[in-house]
Parts: sequence; C-alpha cells; structure tokens
Amino acid sequence: MDAYVSNQALVYGGFIAFVLGMLALDLGVFHRRHHVVGVRESFIWTAVWIVLALAFMAFIYYRYETINPGRGAGAALEFLTGYLIEKSLSIDNVFVFLLIFNYFDVPAQFQHRVLFWGIIGALIFRAIFIALGALLIAKFHVIIYVFGAFLVFTGIKMAWAKDRQIHPERNPVLRLFRKMVGVTTDYRGSRLFVREGGKRLATPLFVVILLIESSDVIFAVDSIPAIFAVTNDPYIVFTANVFAILGLRSLYFALAGVMRRFHLLHYGLSIILVFVGCKMILADLCKIPIGISLGIVGLIVAGSMIASILWPRNQAETIGDINRDS
Repeated sequence: MDAYVSNQALVYGGFIAFVLGMLALDLGVFHRRHHVVGVRESFIWTAVWIVLALAFMAFIYYRYETINPGRGAGAALEFLTGYLIEKSLSIDNVFVFLLIFNYFDVPAQFQHRVLFWGIIGALIFRAIFIALGALLIAKFHVIIYVFGAFLVFTGIKMAWAKDRQIHPERNPVLRLFRKMVGVTTDYRGSRLFVREGGKRLATPLFVVILLIESSDVIFAVDSIPAIFAVTNDPYIVFTANVFAILGLRSLYFALAGVMRRFHLLHYGLSIILVFVGCKMILADLCKIPIGISLGIVGLIVAGSMIASILWPRNQAETIGDINRDS
C-alpha cells in the first residue's frame, strides 16, 4: 500500500511539475512582454499544446501497458476521448471569455495575462472537483446516474438557450467582492491592485480574472461529470482536463475572431452532453466501446462546425449580433 501511494504521488507530482514548468516557460520566456497575440502565434501555440497532449497519450499507453499488459491501448483511447470531450466543451468557454473581454473593454495586450491567471485558478478548482467526483463515484455508484441525468438536462437546456449574454452585476462572487474591496474606475496597465489614498484598490483587470474564474467553476460542473462517462480513472480524468485547459488560451486567440461563424456549434456541444449523459445512465446495461465514443464525439463537433459554414446565419442576425456587442 505504501509503495502504491508513493508511486501515485510520484506520478501526480511529476505531471504537476511538468505543467508548472510549461506555464513558467510560457509566461516567463515567450510572453514576458505584454503584446497583442496574433492569429498566427495563437495557432502555433494551439498546435504545440495539441502535440504535447498526443505525446502524453503515448506516455499513458506506455505506463498502463507496463503496469497491466493489454490495458495500454484502452487507457490511451480513454485519455484521447476525454481530452476531445473537454476540448470541445472548452470552446464554449471561449465564447464567454469573448463576451467578458468585450463587456469590460479589456486591452488586447493584457488578455493573455488575464487568461493565464484564470487558467491557474481553473486547474486548482478542477483538481478539487475531480477528486470529489472520483470519491463520490467510488463510494456511491448511484452518483453515476445522477451525473448522467444532470448532463442530459444540461445538454437539452443548452440546445434551447438563446444568444448568451453576460450580466456581471448579477454574479454573486463579484457583488460580494465589490462590497469588500474598492475597484478603480480605469485600468492601471497590467496591475491587479493599486494603493490610493491609503487604501488598497483592485483594478478592473482583477475583476475580469475573478469573473472568468467564477464562470469556469460553472463550466466545470458540466465538463467534469462528462469525462467520468469515459473513464473512472482519476489520473486520466485529471490529465485530460489539464491538457484541454492549458490549450484554452491559445484556442481563444485562434477562434475569437471566427466564433460567430460557428453559430450551430452549441447544438453540437449539447448533443455531446446528452450522449455522454445517456452513456452514464446506461453504463450498467450497455457499454459503448471507447473507440466508438471517440468517433461519435469527433463527428458531432466536426459536423456542427461544417454545418455552420454551409448554412451561415442570415445577414439580419449578423447585424443584430454586431449591434448587441456594440
């Protein structure tokens, strides 16, 4: 038992050290100076994170094949499917980030740093949610059905939702924060806090980070149960989530300019949630092979994006979106 615990601590510790090292390299070397992240740079970093995720999938195969011969391929597919599900659902985060940045008129050169700190918080909160989810499933098998029903409900609700808007004034976390801490009326460069008149005040940049963090907690409530439909292995759930989140900043800058074109994507995401929810509910009666699940998720995402291009919004809707954003 002691050897198992030590091995698990080493595996998790090594992965966390790798993630922190990559984040330090990203912010401390490649993005030391504030600048507007262009589309070319964002696509390059998106590709880097995807390649790293695929390389880690190879590590998953080797590790699980070594521990349990014959398990490697299944574990690698579980990681890839979980990663694809989390990556797909994270596209919805991109749209919300875009709304928040537009609402607060965040300077483009500071958006990368905001997302960096937002993702640090997301990693912490998701690690907590995954640990709790794994514990609940291990102790109470019936929770699988609860998660499944919740995902089906969320998927149907997403499909029927109209154009999303944000209302920061209704966010309970933000309302509480503003009561406790003063906020400056304008940005002070990249600073999160300033001292004025003997008082410590937050800047709007910190408010944006806080709003992004609280928004991601809501997203995590949907995405964490979804990946448990693929595997109950906490290590695979955690690492797939982390890699999906790490590439989220790059994905934002790559997709922010074209998100409006994929107006049917949220229908695809809702179908994915309903699919994985049904998969959890029927897990004891009918197990869908992981390869088929991977194919279905991939086809749904690709199909909804292609459909958005083939059947674009009409001009009146596009003008309406522009007027609402302005």
